[in-house]
Amino acid sequence: MTDTATLAGLDTATLGDMLRVAGSTGFDRWQDQIKRTGGCSDPIHLTGWSITKDRATGETLRHYSTDTEPGGRLRIACGNRRASRCPSCAWTYAGDTFHLIRAGLVGDSRHEIPAAIRNRPRVFATLTAPSFGPVHNQPTRGTCRCGTAHRDDDPALGTPLDPATYDYAGAVLFNNHASDLWHRFVNRLRREIAARVGITQREFKEVARLSYGKVAEFQKRGAVHFHAVIRLDGPDGPDTAPPSWASTELLTRAIQAAAVHPYVTVNVPPAPDAGHRNGWRLRWGQQLDVRPITAFGDGKEIKEQAVASYVAKYATKAAENTGTVDRRIGNREAALLLGLPDHPRRLIEACFDLDPFYPERRLSAWAHMLGFRGHFSSKSRAYSTTLGVLRQIRADYRAAQEREALGLDGHEPDTVLVLASWEYAGHGHTPGESALAASIARDLQLNRETAREALNDQPNFSDETRGTDCEQSI
Repeated sequence: MTDTATLAGLDTATLGDMLRVAGSTGFDRWQDQIKRTGGCSDPIHLTGWSITKDRATGETLRHYSTDTEPGGRLRIACGNRRASRCPSCAWTYAGDTFHLIRAGLVGDSRHEIPAAIRNRPRVFATLTAPSFGPVHNQPTRGTCRCGTAHRDDDPALGTPLDPATYDYAGAVLFNNHASDLWHRFVNRLRREIAARVGITQREFKEVARLSYGKVAEFQKRGAVHFHAVIRLDGPDGPDTAPPSWASTELLTRAIQAAAVHPYVTVNVPPAPDAGHRNGWRLRWGQQLDVRPITAFGDGKEIKEQAVASYVAKYATKAAENTGTVDRRIGNREAALLLGLPDHPRRLIEACFDLDPFYPERRLSAWAHMLGFRGHFSSKSRAYSTTLGVLRQIRADYRAAQEREALGLDGHEPDTVLVLASWEYAGHGHTPGESALAASIARDLQLNRETAREALNDQPNFSDETRGTDCEQSI
């Protein structure tokens, strides 16, 4: 039930609605539905029915209708990956991402990924954005250029020292082309590896394969950068060993060379009518961090568990940690009405200002993402399993639980026929339902944290780019 501190913060209308819900005849079933969604903060409402029949005899084994549900509706999880929208569904997404990344580090027999990949060359690499102008930061030595020793929670961190000279256009164009830069980087990385061992690109494909899983993160200054697990396999991926020349040192050197190669750039033509007559030559920033991954780190190398946890954490975030919003913005004027901090507002305005000059880049549509239009988490085909497979495993498990609870576990799935009809009937909670759902979500989260602590699964893995004296560290 909702705790006392939460009750004290509720307005009269919300408290009254919460008491109405808690006192209704269908409250127990409503609470069960919300628990099944994991405490989803914006559940999808469905109306409809389903009939389960025996294929051979035509006997009706089960009939279900939402007519018997609270409000005549079935509530299912929204599935939103953003923690700012739905913490409980984001937790599930982060868990799937964790297992996806971890499977590509330690192997997983359920997905036919051999444990031998732990012995492959593999690193955790971070590629950052270049500087678009000095910003307030926390250098390792001394103070910020403004003379202040900023606290971790200082809102000035990441904002320009001089907004008038900051290249806002370059910043949003970099975000917009970041995925293109990544693809160029990966292509060049294959060539760099091949060149270092004296073989052609075609010969490289015949003996080795580059696999990766990556996640995007927004720095406080509003520039996106990528964290990636990069691994060398044999030509068929995890099932085949790489050639004898493959090593972690070779992979590291090749990454360092590929990141700064002239090929790994994107040239954006000028927008003279917007005051930018020279265009932009976009490339990665000077900060590049490449660390070996081991099962047992020694301080310089990082552990598999820490890497998977770190990537999963950022898979549920977007640009909202920079001060922007997590939804699309209709137009430039709408951005002004949102009351955003000055720095993210200027980045959003730059998207709208540049959109007419680069319509194919759809900058206005991605203004809420400060121009970034790529996937926040992605992987190469042979890195490990897929999110779809992980979700299907969970769905199959829940279906088996449901069959057992309904007494249908004696029937194999292929011996029954399910007929169903569903319609969308809305989403979300009333104010009182929202307060109760939040309480359920907190209880579930507490149980999860307790279980995780019991497994000692809380890595201490700080952001490797924090604490440097370069602007792009923010």
